[in-house]
Amino acid sequence: MASNIKDAKNEQEEPIWETVKVVIQALLIAFVIRIFFFQPFNIPSESMVPTLRVGDYLFVNKLSYGYGKYSFNFSVGFFGKELFGVDSVPMKGRVLKLGQPKRGDVLVFKLPYDNKTDYIKRLIGLPGDEIQMLEGVLYINGKAVKRTRIEDFINTYGDGVEDNSPRVQLKIPQYRETLPNGVSYVTHDKWPAPSDNTMVFKVPAGNYFMLGDNRDNSQDSRYPKGPSGVGFVPYENLVGRATFIFFSHTQDASLLKFWTWPTETRWNRIFKWIQG
Repeated sequence: MASNIKDAKNEQEEPIWETVKVVIQALLIAFVIRIFFFQPFNIPSESMVPTLRVGDYLFVNKLSYGYGKYSFNFSVGFFGKELFGVDSVPMKGRVLKLGQPKRGDVLVFKLPYDNKTDYIKRLIGLPGDEIQMLEGVLYINGKAVKRTRIEDFINTYGDGVEDNSPRVQLKIPQYRETLPNGVSYVTHDKWPAPSDNTMVFKVPAGNYFMLGDNRDNSQDSRYPKGPSGVGFVPYENLVGRATFIFFSHTQDASLLKFWTWPTETRWNRIFKWIQG
């Protein structure tokens, strides 16, 4: 009798333990994928509008250019960081490289000023390039990048419901830029701004020049390295290439107001591949 009771108890516990093992394995797989392959990021600013908008959630491919010094959020000794209080052998290269950064790629990188803050911009200038903006037109190595005026972007403010706020529509001029390698994307140019005219930037070896697609609302490589500027971005600061948007919601969306989720979700942006 005692044996039968014990066997029955074991039979009840086995399904529970199998479920626990499946959950643990799934969590471990998700952890490995996030750390080494695809890391999720969300967009906190409008510097990459219209390509990326506040409320977009995207995956960044960390294998695009291999692993570098700042690919992980923890200290890795063989990349030149301090390990257990001992300075390791410096290494400024990358390992497991699948490719090189290309002009037009949308990249996540660590801000050179602090090597901690994640930024996302479009790669415009390769090492050795000369980059300049003149009257809002991008020049690469002395040649103007093709720029075509397209339909305006309509941005709506206010919902007309809460606080009796009126719905205001703002028309923003849009341009389609096509880089020398054929990568094409849309930029915003709201009004004349000081950043529409710059000096000639000579990109140093081992560095890149980044621009936001929202040209009048982007702190990028046009501004010197600092708390409010990017400057040139070293190769080792690259985290990975933005690949696709897996979820998106409006800026007004609230986690608590679940009844608004269907209307606040940007369904047309889900699983959208990122140009570049």
